[in-house]
Amino acid sequence: MNNKEFVSQLASRTGFTVKETAALMAALTAEMAAQLEEENTVNIFGFGSFEVRKKLERVVINPATKQRMLIPPKMTLSFKPSVTLKDKM
Repeated sequence: MNNKEFVSQLASRTGFTVKETAALMAALTAEMAAQLEEENTVNIFGFGSFEVRKKLERVVINPATKQRMLIPPKMTLSFKPSVTLKDKM
């Protein structure tokens, strides 16, 4: 299911127009992105939680050249599904 199909199906379930639903989805994702940029956790009841985690720097070895490389630290996004969502699967 792509974004257009998702928005259309959501619009038919909620009774909003496709344009209104697309605007609501854009606002939702923008707010989630803003909260995650501030490293806040976003919890959605019945769905799960999104959290920003920091990966530490590490040394890796290229198996072909045996060259050691330093991978810098970075921030990653993790998702933990709720118990309700797990039960539905």
